[in-house]
Amino acid sequence: MPCLNQQPQTMNHLRIALIGYGKMGKEVEKTAIARGHQIALIIDNEDHWEQFADKLTSCDVAIEFTTPDVAPKNIIKCFEADIPVVCGTTGWLNELPNISRICHQKNQSLFWASNFSIGVNFFFKLNSQLANMLSELDGYRPRIMETHHTEKMDAPSGTAITLANDIITARPGLTKWGDASTDLPANTLPIKSYRIENITGTHAVTYESVIDSIEIKHTAHNRSGFAEGALIAAEWLQNKKGVFNMHDLLNI
Repeated sequence: MPCLNQQPQTMNHLRIALIGYGKMGKEVEKTAIARGHQIALIIDNEDHWEQFADKLTSCDVAIEFTTPDVAPKNIIKCFEADIPVVCGTTGWLNELPNISRICHQKNQSLFWASNFSIGVNFFFKLNSQLANMLSELDGYRPRIMETHHTEKMDAPSGTAITLANDIITARPGLTKWGDASTDLPANTLPIKSYRIENITGTHAVTYESVIDSIEIKHTAHNRSGFAEGALIAAEWLQNKKGVFNMHDLLNI
């Protein structure tokens, strides 16, 4: 497993294109500089694409944190510029099969994750293990709660959806997830989403029975873990072709 605070000894300094310069983009910029990399290009809107798209080819990798409506287009533009892209935008993964097909057709490189935090990805593993352990115990009913800042555009979060899909895969009788604020049938896993000022991200999976409750929870204290994970992914992606995610990086 890569060390969060140590740059690989064989890693050359990267020229990075930041696509999206919101809170996450600025956090990635700070972390990249601390790891010895250069921010060679920042693209934050359509005017920037028109002005600076030709400079993309001089970069070693693009790191994309934007919005669900533009992320797939941004990824394809990186493919066209023949540079690897690391994407942390969520809410667009219904288009992942098509983007993956284009990536393979063009012999390009894409690393995507619903959450780049190293801790969250071990949380995913714990979630899968717990779901399998409790899969035959009908008395324990699972539910998911997620809380983020008010600027987050998608709900539920991509992280919550990943958690839900892993539970659904393991648990007979569950076939989909749905909004816990509405009445849901027995085959639907409830997800409750909250949007509160200055909350980086909290996810909890709870199994309730009439006897007791079992809960696993992850709380992000700041954005630095997401930025560091994205940078580790960008470093790891060099000289690789195909579509990858945190399972590939962490070997879990």
